[in-house]
Amino acid sequence: MSGDRITFGIKGLDEMLSGGLIPGTVASVIGQYGCGKTNFALYFLWSGLLNGENVIHITLEERTGRIEYYMRDKGWDITPYLGKSLTIVNLDPSDFNLAINSVKNELPELIKRTGAHRVTIDPVSLFEDLFDDDATRRREMMRFLDRLRDLNCTSLLTSEADKENEFSSRYNLIEYLSDTVILLRYARGDSVSDIHLAIEVVKMRMSGHSREVKPYEILKESMIVYTEANVF
Repeated sequence: MSGDRITFGIKGLDEMLSGGLIPGTVASVIGQYGCGKTNFALYFLWSGLLNGENVIHITLEERTGRIEYYMRDKGWDITPYLGKSLTIVNLDPSDFNLAINSVKNELPELIKRTGAHRVTIDPVSLFEDLFDDDATRRREMMRFLDRLRDLNCTSLLTSEADKENEFSSRYNLIEYLSDTVILLRYARGDSVSDIHLAIEVVKMRMSGHSREVKPYEILKESMIVYTEANVF
């Protein structure tokens, strides 16, 4: 934590966020496949662990063992944290009743029990898929995010971008309900091979933030946002 901010620990990104996320808020990372949404979530968790915080990662796509593998592959020694300050939970979104109950009821209790400071859900899009209509989806997601805020944890949700609009989430909803929205996308130049990853902080309630689009890079053991560079 830097002052009263919750840091990502990603060079350049915290600078764009005026030092990091505001404690107790909900942030969303929206992006297309391959943009590194899960990477952002894991760096957010690792930064918390290094700060002595308790963290929870909810995965709706990957097995728990795969998440542990990804973290170790970055050179992180997570062994001292597993089952203590680091909790990884896999949910099966195909079982409607189980998934709904787990996210709405069991997750808040888990946050209370572990005293989690940071919570990530990857991807929240699969939870949104469970609802049949837009009105129910909006109502339930609004209640869920408000519950997270009431638990005094700082939450990060990843969301798949809409197939037809890379600037929007699948249901064009989570960006309105979140306090902070970080957009990831591909930026293509004139050349076919001239492709970069670009990041933009499009929204941050209660705080100033960078409104520039910046290139970023995913390396084996680090992520870097190049705040001094332009995309093209």
